[in-house]
Amino acid sequence: MNSVYRLERIGKTYIQGEETLTVLRDIDLEIAQGESVAIVGASGSGKTTLLQIMGTLDVPSSGSIFFNGVDISTLGWKDRARIRNINIGFVFQFHHLLPEFSTRENVAMPGIIGGMSQRQALDMADAALTRVGLAHRLHHRVTTLSGGERQRAAIARAILLEPKVILADEPTGNLDERTGREINALIMELNKVQGVTLIVVTHNTELAQCMYRTLELRSGELYET
Repeated sequence: MNSVYRLERIGKTYIQGEETLTVLRDIDLEIAQGESVAIVGASGSGKTTLLQIMGTLDVPSSGSIFFNGVDISTLGWKDRARIRNINIGFVFQFHHLLPEFSTRENVAMPGIIGGMSQRQALDMADAALTRVGLAHRLHHRVTTLSGGERQRAAIARAILLEPKVILADEPTGNLDERTGREINALIMELNKVQGVTLIVVTHNTELAQCMYRTLELRSGELYET
């Protein structure tokens, strides 16, 4: 399999007054296209920081990160945004849906941001929402959706442009056990049936056990488990 990610000695530090806080230390990692990977670790261990760097939302303080062979750590924000919009779908613990818009309008946003016509983006949103079982909620305000439905809508938004990678940060963190299992099954189906590379930060051991491999962050260093 071809590598979708290759991280070489990735480090991340923050300056707080006169102190330097090291979050990530010389992380090396390779992830193949179509893999499913769970990243676990204690709160504050750097999991979300690592995911944001992989998603081009942040840049490392040191090292290189290659996405499909391109060193994205050297790119400007416009080029990173373009790669992110086309290739990477995000699912967060807090779904970040916009309350003033309908479900389909929220899901269509990546297409509209990418320059697609509103009509085309909305048609694709309808198809994505149907795939995640929300065809009956297209025109509802997101404020009327249940927690599980909102997360399904967030997943539909993430897959709208058929990205190569889905990065999920605690996707079941705010859900009850039954709904969490439904969301687990949905994102695993995207990986196993459609071949999307899936990288998930989670405290959910049941979800982590579904992944092809699990990595643990401890004191800013990454270990295979």
